[in-house]
Amino acid sequence: MHLYRTHTCGALRVADAGEKARLSGWIHRKRDHGQLLFIDLRDHYGLTQCVIEADSPLFQQLERLRNESVVTVTGKVVRRSAETVNLDLPTGEVELRLEELDVQSEADQLPLQVNSDEDTGEDTRLRYRFLDLRREKMQRKIHLRNAVIASIRKRMWDSGFQEFQTPILTASSPEGARDFLVPSRLHPGKFYALPQAPQQFKQLLMMSGFDRYFQIAPCFRDEDSRANRLAEHYQLDVEMSFVDQDDVFSTMEPVLAGVFEEFSAWTGEAHTVSATPFPRIPFREAMLTYGSDKPDLRNPLKIVDVTEVFQRDDVEFNAFKNVIKKGGVVRAIRAPQVADRPRSFFDKLNDWARGQGAPGLGYILFQGSEGKGPIAKFVPPAAQEALKGAAALEDGDAVFFVCDLEGSAAKMAGLARDRICDDMGIREEGTFKFCWIVDFPMYELDEATGKIEFSHNPFSMPQGGLKTLNTTDPLEILAYQYDCVCNGNELCSGAIRNHNPEIMEKAFHIVGYGTEVLEERFGGMLNAMRFGAPPHGGCAFGIDRIVMLLADETNLREINAFVMNGQFEDLMMGAPADIDPARLKELYVKVALPPKAAE
Repeated sequence: MHLYRTHTCGALRVADAGEKARLSGWIHRKRDHGQLLFIDLRDHYGLTQCVIEADSPLFQQLERLRNESVVTVTGKVVRRSAETVNLDLPTGEVELRLEELDVQSEADQLPLQVNSDEDTGEDTRLRYRFLDLRREKMQRKIHLRNAVIASIRKRMWDSGFQEFQTPILTASSPEGARDFLVPSRLHPGKFYALPQAPQQFKQLLMMSGFDRYFQIAPCFRDEDSRANRLAEHYQLDVEMSFVDQDDVFSTMEPVLAGVFEEFSAWTGEAHTVSATPFPRIPFREAMLTYGSDKPDLRNPLKIVDVTEVFQRDDVEFNAFKNVIKKGGVVRAIRAPQVADRPRSFFDKLNDWARGQGAPGLGYILFQGSEGKGPIAKFVPPAAQEALKGAAALEDGDAVFFVCDLEGSAAKMAGLARDRICDDMGIREEGTFKFCWIVDFPMYELDEATGKIEFSHNPFSMPQGGLKTLNTTDPLEILAYQYDCVCNGNELCSGAIRNHNPEIMEKAFHIVGYGTEVLEERFGGMLNAMRFGAPPHGGCAFGIDRIVMLLADETNLREINAFVMNGQFEDLMMGAPADIDPARLKELYVKVALPPKAAE
C-alpha cells in the first residue's frame, strides 16, 4: 500500500465498499456525535467522510486535532445507511471506518475559516493567502484559470501558431505606462526594465521570418492599482505576418469565442456568446453612441447628439446655450417607457449626477400631448417634436441630457447611460457580448502640456501611410489600431504594425522624438526594418480579465493565486522590503526618500 494514499479524497465509490483504503488530506470539519466522531477529510480532488468510534485508541488523538491539520488515515470503505447518504458529494454513498492514523502536520489556531466562505477582509485573506486558496471557491477559480490557459494554448497551436518566450530583462520604453526598473550590478548606473509587453520582440520575430507567434506573456506596469488592473499580469500575446486587420480579426475571433463557449456555463447556467464576426464600431462612433471606447452592449440604451435642438431660436434654455457657445455639445439618452416610474426614480438619477460633479441630470418625460419635467418648459412644442425625431422618442419615454465640452460630455453621458440602464434593470444577463473598436486616432493632445502624443500604440501603421503623416493634421490621422471589448471590459488591444522605417521616423518626429532618440531607444527594431520587414500585425488579450469574466468576478485578485493588495504590497511575503545597504552598494544605488517617508 502506498505510503500516503491509495485514493484521493474524491475517488471512493460504492464499488470500493469492503476494500481497505488510505487517504491523505486536511481535516475540513469535525462532528462529535458522542460515541462517534465524524471527520470530513479534504484534498484537491474532493472530500470523504471518515468515522471513528469512541472506544478507539485513535479517538482522543483525532478529537484534539484542529481543522486544517494534515493527516494520513487508513481503514475500511463501508456503505452509508440509506438515511445518511449525501447525494451532494460524489463520495457521499460511502465512508471510511478508521483503523490507522498518521499525523503529518498539526495546524495552529486558524486566522480564517477554510470551510466557510465568510468574508474575513482582504488584508487577512492576502496575508494568509495559502489558507484562502484552500477554500473551495478559490480552488475552483484557480482551476478555471488553468483550464482556460490550456484551452487557449491548444487553440493557438491548432491555428498554426508557434509558442515563444521573450526576455524579462529588457530596455525601458519611453511610451506607455511606467516601467519597473532593475539596477545592473555589472553596468553601474544603468538599469534594465521589466517588460510592459513583449511588443518589440514579437515584431522582431516576424522580421526574423517566423510567421505566427504567440506567448502567454508576463507583463509588468508600475501603475496605480485598480480592481481590473494589477502590477503584473498575463496576456495572450499574438503576432502574424502578411496580414491586414481583417485577417487578425478572423483568426482570433474563433479562439476567443471558442474559449468563452467552452467555459460559458462555469458559474451555472450557460451564457450565450456573440456570433462571429464580432461587430466593429469606429472609435468616434463608440464615444458618441456609448460614451466609452469600452461599451457594454448588454445595455440597450444609446446616446444621441441633440445639440442642434438646443441651438434653435425658440429654445430658451440658457444653461445649455451658454455651454454650446463655448464649443460644448448636448447629449441625450432615451429611457424607454418610464412614465409609470415614481418621481423618486428621476430624483435619484439627478442626485447621482450631482455626486459625479455634474450640475444634475435634466430630463423631459413625454406623456400625452406635452413633455413634462424640469427642462420641458424651456423647450416649446416644435422643438420637442424635433427632439422626438432626433432621439427616436415615443409616448411614455423620458430623455435625459448631458451638456458639456465634447470629451467631458461623452464621459458623463456614458456613465449616465449605464446608471439609467441599471436603475431600470434592463441590462441583459446570461450573455457575453463582444465587439471590436476600430479606427482609433493615431495621436491625441495632452491637455496638461498642450503637446501631441501617441494615443494608443506608437508602433501602429497610420491609415494612409507616409502621405497622411506629411499632409494631415495629426489629430485627424487614424491608425490601424483596435481593441476587443466584452461586456464593458477591454480584453484586447492590437494594431497592424508600422514595418517601414521612414514612416516610423516620421510618426515619432510628430511627437517630438528625433532620429537619434529612435536609434537609441528602438535601434534593434529600426535596424531590422532596414533589412526587409514583412507587413505584420497582432494583438494581446488579457488572460486575467478573460478568467475574471468567466468566473463572474469584478476583481482580478479573485482569480489569481498570489496577488498584492491595493497599495501593491505583498502582505504574505513582505514585499516591497528594505534592502541591506551592502546589497545597494553592490548595485551602486543610493536611496533618497521623500521627506514624509524619511520621518
